[in-house]
Amino acid sequence: MSQSNIQRVRASEIDLKDKLVNVQRVTKVTKGGRTFSFSALVVVGDGNGIVGTGLGKAREVQEAITKAIDDAKKNLIKVPIMKGTIPHLQEAKYSASKVLIKPASQGTGVIAGGAMRAVLESAGVTDVLAKSLGSTNPHNVVKATIKALSLMRDPITVAQSRTTSLKKVFNG
Repeated sequence: MSQSNIQRVRASEIDLKDKLVNVQRVTKVTKGGRTFSFSALVVVGDGNGIVGTGLGKAREVQEAITKAIDDAKKNLIKVPIMKGTIPHLQEAKYSASKVLIKPASQGTGVIAGGAMRAVLESAGVTDVLAKSLGSTNPHNVVKATIKALSLMRDPITVAQSRTTSLKKVFNG
């Protein structure tokens, strides 16, 4: 599927809140001993339909988190949200992770696993049913969730495109 409908957003224009999804200590064994470094996975969002994810690596945890936040601000997308939920059911796959996101009625809450929950809450979704299928690697689950959200289509734009295509059919 093409991802031509992804709407990029500038981070400087909005107030973003960040959520730490995962921190891993990585060890590199060399002749001189072990070298420890950290990798951090962070999700940023404004709680109003804008979300992004980033990965940062450094020798210090705080430095890795800062790098991840900067990376996440470069990868922001706009998500259509209607009445606190998503417009339609969506599946997406990234590597071995597969996610399923369903709209839910008001008052349901965010029913999702850890990595998916961080992305959906940062995007501002308040009612949704989500399931992570396949691999539970947080990096891949977050990327699959972002992919699913980027594939979402706003009902208003879909309706407008259908009316224009109907006009073309009937008007010749």
